[in-house]
Amino acid sequence: MADGNFDPGKPGREKTERDRAAREQAYSMPLDQINVSDPELWLTDTHWPYFERLRKEAPVHLCTVDEEVGPYWSVTRFNDIMEIDTSHNVFSSDAHLGGITLRDMDDDFILPMFIAMDPPKHDVQRKTVSPIVSPQSLMELEPIIRERAAGLLDSLPIGETFDWVDRISIELTTQMLATLFDFPWEDRRKLTRWSDVATAAPGMGIIETEDERRAELLECLEYFTRLWNERVNAPPAQNLISMLAHGESTKNMEPMEYLGNLILLIVGGNDTTRNSISGGLMALNENPAEYDKLRANPALIPSMVSEIIRWQTPLAHMRRTALSDYEIGGKTIKKGDKVAMWYVSGNRDETAIDNPNQFIIDRERPRHHMSFGFGIHRCVGNRLAEMQLRVVWEEILKRFPTIEVVGEPRRVPSSFVKGFEYLPVRIPAKL
Repeated sequence: MADGNFDPGKPGREKTERDRAAREQAYSMPLDQINVSDPELWLTDTHWPYFERLRKEAPVHLCTVDEEVGPYWSVTRFNDIMEIDTSHNVFSSDAHLGGITLRDMDDDFILPMFIAMDPPKHDVQRKTVSPIVSPQSLMELEPIIRERAAGLLDSLPIGETFDWVDRISIELTTQMLATLFDFPWEDRRKLTRWSDVATAAPGMGIIETEDERRAELLECLEYFTRLWNERVNAPPAQNLISMLAHGESTKNMEPMEYLGNLILLIVGGNDTTRNSISGGLMALNENPAEYDKLRANPALIPSMVSEIIRWQTPLAHMRRTALSDYEIGGKTIKKGDKVAMWYVSGNRDETAIDNPNQFIIDRERPRHHMSFGFGIHRCVGNRLAEMQLRVVWEEILKRFPTIEVVGEPRRVPSSFVKGFEYLPVRIPAKL
């Protein structure tokens, strides 16, 4: 996979041909045949022209050709997505109506979690865990994150090819999660596994069947139930399990609701930051002038972090279910219909963001993006994610003149988690 002549800033012939074919197909097929949830488009990173066409020709688009997830509406423009996201009284996240992904939860394995709840229950459960990401808590966490990032970066080989996803992106975020849960350190990679299992489509390499997913998630519940029983009998402490065990609105949760909230916190704290750490390095390699700009002026790191989060959009969509008929974009969404808000498309909407297809680390309005969502479900850990990315890039710039991507990445075959399974890199030298 590693290739001394690989230059991510100049797409190879194979990628150029793949992109050209995707654009041709996206614009030649009938609109009603477009299915942007097809995992193959995400594995090959060829979804972009399909979203571009939908934004232009059918910004509110009904797909009826996906046999896996059934009929669904795609909302692809920035302002329309914001309208849906902030209309929680009409567009429900409730797990019992299908939840937050296009793939419905199994009727006999529903995992309620506060992101997949409507008010008032959503509000009180979210409030229970939000102190873990308060300004005071973040201030206390920053030196811990910095020390760990420094240790991991100092352990990297110089002049050898290694997998950035495994060595840095996964390890750093998994260590952070273990800290937030006060989870047994030696078992922390279980968190990574459960996160992958929770979001993977069957038959795509992580799990083969829904039964396999269920079995592994029940192991997760069993493990965390032991931790709950320890913490509920101890004084309240500043970790997520203790907060849930002692919280007025969460202490009497049913087991599946506990598991649901655990999966939410594991995926929310793991996949998003993990894939932004990988995506940021990829973007800088694809845009070497921006990497030069960063080296010349490290004060751009905070603005670059927001641009990375926009550029990567680590969760490509969120799904809602209509509670009543609703008109938007000249279309009528019917009660009971499934609606996908494609954040990944909104973040490239030419009518809302200047030069959206350019990676620009010193944008005028870097925080003008939709990767964290809007309204009551806006990402509770957004400041923690930004802080982790800022710290890791501050520590990288202290050590390495450059980190080179030396081969094609392997992407996640998912229209929900937009991420990387593998990213081969090499560090030529230390500062």
